[in-house]
Amino acid sequence: MRFGLRLLAVLSGLLAAGLAQAELRIEISRGAERPVPVAIVPLGWQGPGAAPADVAAIVARDLASTGRFAPLPERDLVARPTAGAEIDFQDWRTLGVEAVVVGRLLPAAAGEFTIQFQLYDVLRGEQLLGYRLPSAQAALRLSSHRVADMIYEKLTGVPGIFATRIAYVTAAVRAGRGEVYRLVVADADGANEQVMVESREPIMSPAWSPDGRKLAYVSFENKQAEIYVQTLRSGARQKVSSRAGVNGAPAWSPDGRRLALTLSRGEGNLDLFTLDMTSQVLTRLTEQRSIDTEAAWAVDGSAIYFTSDRASGPQVYRVPSAGGAAERVSFEGSYNARPRVSPDGKRLAVVTNDRGNYRIALLDLERGFTQVLTDGRQDESPSFAPNGETLIYATREAGRGVLATVSVDGRVRQRIPAMEGDVREPAWSPFRVN
Repeated sequence: MRFGLRLLAVLSGLLAAGLAQAELRIEISRGAERPVPVAIVPLGWQGPGAAPADVAAIVARDLASTGRFAPLPERDLVARPTAGAEIDFQDWRTLGVEAVVVGRLLPAAAGEFTIQFQLYDVLRGEQLLGYRLPSAQAALRLSSHRVADMIYEKLTGVPGIFATRIAYVTAAVRAGRGEVYRLVVADADGANEQVMVESREPIMSPAWSPDGRKLAYVSFENKQAEIYVQTLRSGARQKVSSRAGVNGAPAWSPDGRRLALTLSRGEGNLDLFTLDMTSQVLTRLTEQRSIDTEAAWAVDGSAIYFTSDRASGPQVYRVPSAGGAAERVSFEGSYNARPRVSPDGKRLAVVTNDRGNYRIALLDLERGFTQVLTDGRQDESPSFAPNGETLIYATREAGRGVLATVSVDGRVRQRIPAMEGDVREPAWSPFRVN
């Protein structure tokens, strides 16, 4: 029933709307059992006036947001060294701190700076990492996220995702304009929001290109579903599918050369197609008397996972991307939909019916085992972070749409609520390409 209603919404171009869009913020609702105590010492500033950015504060917030680290509050710092030679490791050991970050922010040419930092293992008194990162003033926040990424990877062995971005859709009622929809791109922490598209008609299904430079999405701005591809840096966009009937659920192939689409072609039945972005050749993959939609490519591009109700209820299937017979993938439970493939290709994130509640789950493709990760009643639209450690998804809280994240082991959960209004359909970017 839920699956049918969502497809009905696509067909009619209607979305449940919120009231307003505002800046996002992260709130940790559950963290690791024992987050690692760390100290991020404010960077020394060697320039006139106040420092142009509080790099240490951004790094500390990034690390704290994972639930895996517990940065010492600035007021509790026993000292403020700015270089390794100034560190008294015994002072930090007394506080139980296991790692300390020190450094300086140095002015360079006009509008240019260098972030110089060192990461130390407090227990051993050894340097783990040292780096000098040049940055323009306008990019200091992004550069701070990159510092956090390097520290996170050194301490965990997993690439950090703080310098990545998220895309999502907001709904708003604005004075004198009625309902307004926006496609927004923001930093992974919800800051630095940029409106890419604004429309009086629904926008849905944002999908990142593999290089992180473009977004494909569905827009109803011309009173029918159409698929666009927009280049983020220039804002230029191209209409890539405006066929009769439904044009929906775009998904990029791993090489960025094709889009998987859901089309009805005026026939009323929803099937999967691939569209070659260069030749514009359209290839049909399914032809069933069923709803086939919500495509997700295998990491090697050899197959496409999708949702179908061909077995009476929504389940996940897989079809070769060159065409062929589809096979069922999900068997546990009566409802599994909206598949998204993990970066290592070993798992699918799905929306599953868990005792009457719609929640995010992981499906192990090798063992067929399903693990429910979330505890909401209306969780949907999962999207993997590019390091595969975290999922972002949409849920409902106090009657409005919010975003949330959950670690793939289910132990760390966060809410990313808007100050007001509805937020939905998140998509996590790949790692940034410079």
